[in-house]
Amino acid sequence: MSAKILLNSKEIHIILHRLACQLIENHTHFKNTVLIGLQPRGIFFAKRLVTILRNDYGISNIQLGALDITFYRDDFRRRESPVEANKTTIDFVVEDKRVVFIDDVLFSGRSIRAALTAIQSFGRPTEIELLVLIDRRFSRHLPIQPTYKGRQVDAINQEKVIVQWKDNNEKDAVYLINN
Repeated sequence: MSAKILLNSKEIHIILHRLACQLIENHTHFKNTVLIGLQPRGIFFAKRLVTILRNDYGISNIQLGALDITFYRDDFRRRESPVEANKTTIDFVVEDKRVVFIDDVLFSGRSIRAALTAIQSFGRPTEIELLVLIDRRFSRHLPIQPTYKGRQVDAINQEKVIVQWKDNNEKDAVYLINN
């Protein structure tokens, strides 16, 4: 197994700020916008973006939620081991709001499809956008594309993209693992 670094800590820092600026351009004061991190890995990414938006750009009224999609996935019954759900924390209404889903890697599109179904339990958004750190463009099973992306990667199906956040690992990094 070999590992290639796709993004180092400095590159991730730059991408986080670029994505934060793109969100500001499209949502200005976030008055009618909510951010939803997809559990489990998207929430680390979402929290980092919110910290940058608040601390570096002075946007204080950001609503952040965490959405668990485990039981909305079309493959959750196909796994050999029992699945463990994460916690959904959405303490605001998404009805008539602009929702931005945040996830670390867009691979097949199935997680986003599940999120689209799951969010309907919390209301009907006006609009839904997708923000990802890594877009694996050649591995889509569904016609889903990100609105915002940090980096586009051409990886074949046997390769894995692993995102590490210093919040739960030793450093920020993105690796391409070849099995």
